Amino acid sequence: MSGASPADAALSRQRLGIKLRELRQSRALRLADVAAELGIVGSTLSRIENGKAPARASYIRVLLDLYQVSDPGQRQAIIELASQGLHGDWCADAADLLSAEALRFIGLEAAAEQIRVFSAHVIPDLLQTREYAAAAWRATRPGLTLIQADRLADVTAHRQKALGGDGRRVHAVIDEAALLRPVGDPQVMAAQLDHLAWAATADRMTVEILPLAEPWPAISPPFTILSFGDLSNTQTARIGVESHAVLTSHDKAVRLLCATFDALARASLSSARSAHLIAGVAKQQ
Repeated sequence: MSGASPADAALSRQRLGIKLRELRQSRALRLADVAAELGIVGSTLSRIENGKAPARASYIRVLLDLYQVSDPGQRQAIIELASQGLHGDWCADAADLLSAEALRFIGLEAAAEQIRVFSAHVIPDLLQTREYAAAAWRATRPGLTLIQADRLADVTAHRQKALGGDGRRVHAVIDEAALLRPVGDPQVMAAQLDHLAWAATADRMTVEILPLAEPWPAISPPFTILSFGDLSNTQTARIGVESHAVLTSHDKAVRLLCATFDALARASLSSARSAHLIAGVAKQQ
């Protein structure tokens, strides 16, 4: 999408609703029966099909399976519509500070079933405290005012909330330098490391540290890989994002990012050793 206004989100919801209704009717399924599969009342599904309500990522996954949508390209297109309908309202306040590509990434991230991220300089966005996020935004874009950085930190916080409750997985590989490099004042950094130590032991979260004492198996800028659909299926639609600036679903490019991530993960400490390292650094703050 070229913008992130509530009007854009509403248009995406309208297009999604039309597509979902067409798919349901093509399978000769009653609205009430489909709603029961989702565990919601018929009126809620009716609002989704009429474009009056956004559809949660967990609903979309069930519907795509129920409607037997197996083509990766078609699944990805529907997921993108759903994600665009989800993020527009809460991103609207910071739309003037984010590029169209960044806004598209946020919407796709909200719909992804697995998120793999490599971060070399700072703690990954999805694992940041709000105070660290604001400080990181100011360090990344020195021209921002305090208010603008706070608005962007609000977006980061909303992105984190969007991950809750749908069983999605996050796998983060973080260069040890990010634990040592101060962002914000000492209190902000200490709170961030405590939060990261907690995240390292949380369900559906894998946090691995790439130690400074070991050479990188691949020199790479930060990047994210978003995966959709059946994660055991190698044909599942995937999108690679280099530094959250360039989105690509080109198979060769995504396979290269996946191979790079796997190499970095293999060179990292185990989850248990990473959690121990994070806790140790946190105690030194």
